[in-house]
Amino acid sequence: MSRKGPPLTKLFLSYLTIEKGLSRNTTANYANDLARLTHFAYQAQTPIEQLRASNLRQFIALLGQEGLSPATIRRVASTIRAFYAFLLLDDYINAYPTDDLNTPPPVSYLPRVLTETQIQTLFAIPNLNSTEGIRDRAILELMYAAGLRVTELISLLHKHIDLRNGLLTCFGKGKKERTIPFGRSAAVAIQNYIAAKPVALKTLNSHLFLNHQNPLTRQSLWTSIARYGASAAIDPISPHTLRHTFATHLLQHGAELKDVQALLGHAHISTTAIYTHICPNYLRRSYNNHHPRASLSNSIRR
Repeated sequence: MSRKGPPLTKLFLSYLTIEKGLSRNTTANYANDLARLTHFAYQAQTPIEQLRASNLRQFIALLGQEGLSPATIRRVASTIRAFYAFLLLDDYINAYPTDDLNTPPPVSYLPRVLTETQIQTLFAIPNLNSTEGIRDRAILELMYAAGLRVTELISLLHKHIDLRNGLLTCFGKGKKERTIPFGRSAAVAIQNYIAAKPVALKTLNSHLFLNHQNPLTRQSLWTSIARYGASAAIDPISPHTLRHTFATHLLQHGAELKDVQALLGHAHISTTAIYTHICPNYLRRSYNNHHPRASLSNSIRR
């Protein structure tokens, strides 16, 4: 069954523009490279997210046969690596198919993560004297508190939120349901937003977050968060940034990897493990806590 929604290449290009802040010309180069890959996938009669390592090696070989320069082929390979890293982080694929491409290694594409101080600065930006500002504060709080994907957030209904117990129910990839806890700060922000909404828009089956009286859209959410990031002088950021920050801060404060996997809704723990690369002390702390001879090894001094 084919997936619904915008093409994955389009989502990736939006990510490059909004979150990575790449120029129009640079993004156009990525688009041209992905157009080649899309054409290859079409000829192979395989969705682009289902291409395997063997397919990608064949694609790179074909570029050489077409007479492209080595420098161009290296650039295309770099684009492919970045694209599939994006798909893996956002759980569109379960394995990274580009590890053994016979080209120079890629630039690191680890996700952008905010510091705790930057989070506080960002949360102070929305104007709480307006309904829109109250809404946006609730959105920022909840995305950081629960690590939601964009689609999960904009799909939330009033009945999915349990403010008393600090729990929400969302539906991730493949309509998989999961329950996520959130803290008091997010609960208060959501409660303030609900109190500011007209009574007619508070029914159990109505959308939680609205743009005027219509459900919030993916694009408007991206635009809004990017604008707040710029106002806080920490741009470029996007909804993905808050999800990545949620996961990273949990690990930094001692959460188990398998618990973060469950909270993010990742099908495979290998996807969640990417965040350990952003937390240099995570593996050391985990080792110290669980290996029976860790204290002995740590006591050795040269």
